Amino acid sequence: MESVRGQLLIAGPGLLDPNFWRTVVLIVEHNEEGALGLVLNRPSETAVGEAVPQIEELVDPDERLFIGGPVQPSAVIVLAEFEDPSDAALLAFDAVGVLGTGSSSEELVAGVRSARAFVGHAGWGPGQLEGELERGDWILDPARLDDAFSPDPRELWAVVLTRKGGSYALVARMPPDPSVN
Repeated sequence: MESVRGQLLIAGPGLLDPNFWRTVVLIVEHNEEGALGLVLNRPSETAVGEAVPQIEELVDPDERLFIGGPVQPSAVIVLAEFEDPSDAALLAFDAVGVLGTGSSSEELVAGVRSARAFVGHAGWGPGQLEGELERGDWILDPARLDDAFSPDPRELWAVVLTRKGGSYALVARMPPDPSVN
């Protein structure tokens, strides 16, 4: 098994599951026990300050809370860019990873360059993600910092596919419902 940690899973056009339709998922961890990811392009209507005021020191209280996936929707995960990557509880790629809960808030704030809060996450059991990749449900692309903290997350699916070029760029321009084309 080759890990896809640090990769983006871009929902293929045939992936119709409403939890993942046209999503871009950052894989934060992937090993023989399964995988954990965060949906990067599903901002909610709720501001961080309304829902999770405890993390206002890390994440702008006016920033939207993101829906990270269907697993544990009441749990909050903070994705951050760290000055020192070893500060991450789980490092996805470069200096981007998930915040741990063990450090004091002063230590965390000092070492975090940017952060985004997610409720829930995407999860796969042993072999499940590999099966979905073999089936062609997902398109892989290396994650970039501007993907993780995109200023226009609702457009991320099309942006990443267009960046890949070729037939992927054509998929990016497909209407949500091809029958109305």
